[in-house]
Amino acid sequence: MRDAPSYHGNSYFGHHSAAAFIGDTSPDLSSGIHIGYSHRTHLGGSTQPFRSERGPYAQLWELLGSLPRRKAVVDKLLRLFLLQLNDTFDAIHEKTFMRHYEEFWDRKAGCNDLANLNLRWLSVLFIILAFGELLDCPQPCSVEAQRDCEDSSLHFYWSARKSLVIAPSFYGESPDLTRAGILITRYLIYTKRISESWLTGSFAVRMAQAQGMHVDGEHLRLPKKVIETRRRLWSQLYFLDISIALALGRPNSINEKHCVSRELDNTWVDDLSNEEAAVARPIDPQTCPTPTTPLIFQHRLARIIAQIYDMQFVASATSDPSAAYDAVLRLEDDLHRWAGSLPSYFSLVPNHCLDQQYAYLRWHRQYLHSAFHFARITLHRAFLFRPSITNRFQPSRDACISSACADLKIKLSLHSPTMADRVKAHVGAHQLSNSALILGIITVQSPHGPQTDAILSDLQSYCYQQSNDSWLNEYGLAETRVVELCIVRAMQARQTAGLSQDVFLPSVSSRSAVLLRSDPASTGTATSTYEPFSLSHAADKQIGHRPGQISTDVQSWSFNDFPELTDFTYREGLIDNLSGLASSHDS
Repeated sequence: MRDAPSYHGNSYFGHHSAAAFIGDTSPDLSSGIHIGYSHRTHLGGSTQPFRSERGPYAQLWELLGSLPRRKAVVDKLLRLFLLQLNDTFDAIHEKTFMRHYEEFWDRKAGCNDLANLNLRWLSVLFIILAFGELLDCPQPCSVEAQRDCEDSSLHFYWSARKSLVIAPSFYGESPDLTRAGILITRYLIYTKRISESWLTGSFAVRMAQAQGMHVDGEHLRLPKKVIETRRRLWSQLYFLDISIALALGRPNSINEKHCVSRELDNTWVDDLSNEEAAVARPIDPQTCPTPTTPLIFQHRLARIIAQIYDMQFVASATSDPSAAYDAVLRLEDDLHRWAGSLPSYFSLVPNHCLDQQYAYLRWHRQYLHSAFHFARITLHRAFLFRPSITNRFQPSRDACISSACADLKIKLSLHSPTMADRVKAHVGAHQLSNSALILGIITVQSPHGPQTDAILSDLQSYCYQQSNDSWLNEYGLAETRVVELCIVRAMQARQTAGLSQDVFLPSVSSRSAVLLRSDPASTGTATSTYEPFSLSHAADKQIGHRPGQISTDVQSWSFNDFPELTDFTYREGLIDNLSGLASSHDS
């Protein structure tokens, strides 16, 4: 059902919809075949050749030219995606997709190319090829081979984005565009381009809303198989929309007041006919996992994340801090109730007995865990350094440390991954925030705390792992650079107090220097040289307030004070101010 028609015509609110409600037939409107021509040109006939570079179809020929000429190359990349990622991502219905795939390659070129070419489906193919290029890269490989792989993957990614934008103008909306938007958003999360993922996720939401996916299919009296398929798409969109918005502090696209949603049934309908799906009974998710099961619990968690999102912005303006913190504690209880409702194979202390039978369980469990820790850290981090003589905010500190350590453990457990494992691991919610950075800031603020030694040891291992990861891009390197700075500041404070001897500090050194120096925008400043951090380097810098830095009033440090990860100047100011404040408290 990946190419099911949009109900009530070409869009949810449209001429077909209005005609249906008044009980009359409606004329078919143009599907966009004349898009790009002016009205007068359309009436008088175009004088431009059909394949003119100035014509409206030039974009289509360019997109077709982006595909490899040999079908065998595309076959290989598609096969890699289907075998290694499709089950984990719940991306496409393989039989339906392959039927369109064969039709595409069997089409006859000519003046009816536009009628034979489904550009909405082509956007899905392009983003699948982008993932396939990553999967096709051998491990280990040379720097040149890795660069070629990344460039080829980005080529297909840009083609997918272009076709995603163009397709609605020619053909209207379809579930294929929604699926393409979800996959493109996941690709951007993998590359840690979170700001861009906010845009593509919002576009996918609009495509879904245009098809009425925000209204549950039962209200539209749709077939059961279509209902469950639409619910799965909407559930994925809802989670991506609210979690990315929370991570960035930007508005989300879905207004629940305009939605009529129902929870998914734990039924895998893709292998059933319409008649079989209509009579199929849901399976108990506590004992029988399906590819749909994680979406059920993810959607429940997303509703809590939506409350955290609302609370964060309301709490920043409230005049009653006590009421705001009471709301935080209530949401903390909701998160724990959610965690307690997980089946044993998804539990925070999981039972792994089904992992061999269902290969995707490992990754679905990791996605749920990382989303839980992301939500919990984001909920509490605004209260991390709030002063209280009665330690009223200690639960927030404990929650941040607990979830950040658990999330860091997940990251450190990924040793010498295959490309498939790397991609699967790096599309989770932990990409939206950095638990290592939270722990680093905690060590800077409390360099003599009872847990600081253990935290610093794990942070050093994390930096070493990151610095030796050849696939780490400038966004990841910028994160690592900030974590290194946290380690240095904490060690300097401990060394000053005589509590620390010389400790090995891994550095991103030359790789950070090259990437951050070659892209000044990635650091937020136009510095010409990057020097690896060391204790001697930190000792030469004065810790404390400098002109232009943020205030040392930690009460003002809140949810909205988390800038882009590559804004290194801001991060450095925050860390220096926290370390200066910690020093003043110690003295």
